[in-house]
Amino acid sequence: MRVTRSRAVLAVVAVSSVLAVSACGGGDIKNETAAGGEDCGTINMAINPWVGYEASAHVVGYIAESKLGCTVDYKDLDEQVSWQGFAEDEVDVVIENWGHPELQKKYFKSPGGDGSAMSAGPNGNEGIIGWYVPPWMVEKYPDILDWKNLNKYADLFKTPESGDKGTLFDGDPGFVTNDEALVKNLDLNYKVVFAGSENALIEGFRNAEENKTPMLGYFYAPQWFLSEVPLEKVELPKYTEGCDADPEKVACDYPVYTLDKIVATDFAESGSPGYDLVKNFQWTNDDQNEVAKMIAEDQMDPDDAAQKWVEENPDKVNAWLGQ
Repeated sequence: MRVTRSRAVLAVVAVSSVLAVSACGGGDIKNETAAGGEDCGTINMAINPWVGYEASAHVVGYIAESKLGCTVDYKDLDEQVSWQGFAEDEVDVVIENWGHPELQKKYFKSPGGDGSAMSAGPNGNEGIIGWYVPPWMVEKYPDILDWKNLNKYADLFKTPESGDKGTLFDGDPGFVTNDEALVKNLDLNYKVVFAGSENALIEGFRNAEENKTPMLGYFYAPQWFLSEVPLEKVELPKYTEGCDADPEKVACDYPVYTLDKIVATDFAESGSPGYDLVKNFQWTNDDQNEVAKMIAEDQMDPDDAAQKWVEENPDKVNAWLGQ
């Protein structure tokens, strides 16, 4: 789910070399032939760094390869760099997009945009970002879910990284987050500390619940872990349209995201049946969580997890294939 605007330029510079190297093996969608004579070719699929995204990407990729004869090239990239890949002819599909109006303006066909990307419609998932605490804390401190009471509990959340302030743990530095602005603008006695990854957040919350230790952290849905530990969401000031327009002045909760698929315009216009699959692909948060759990918790290979789900859900798969 998610790139911080403050790190976007650095991320692009840091990974541009990766895009350049991967260009050597990207393939030409228009010059490769799928099974049955259809022109499918290579689909360059971005993999953003959270397991729910990985689940969606590999389910679509497995179907593209096994049913349509496509070749799928998976590329581990942060969100912002994935969008740069559209203009570089190195990314065809971002299967789970969390908004990014600033990127749409840059890459969609619009005044100032280069037209290299377009939306392929919703993927069926509803995205929620917020601040969460483990369930035991709500039982012991019933008013902790009101953001106005967070300063009262700041001492509980102190860590060596936060000094005399409470710690608000964020995940991967590349995730979409307004948290530093929120802490500042809501006058909260907290410091944002990056745990480093989705897995670090999960292990932190798991340990906090098991050991009854305090933790306040960024988290999101869809996410399989919420079925293991039902984290409780802090109520921040209500989101209203435009309240997050200025990244420096954000003082409201995150919106509910209708997650969609972004594709390269050239891919959409290529005639590849892989594009039709991507366009038709929609599933639920529960569907994604099922596959994500197989990958993250059951330690299945992503393609094996995708194959298992595909074989157990032929009606949905056939609908995506137009059958």
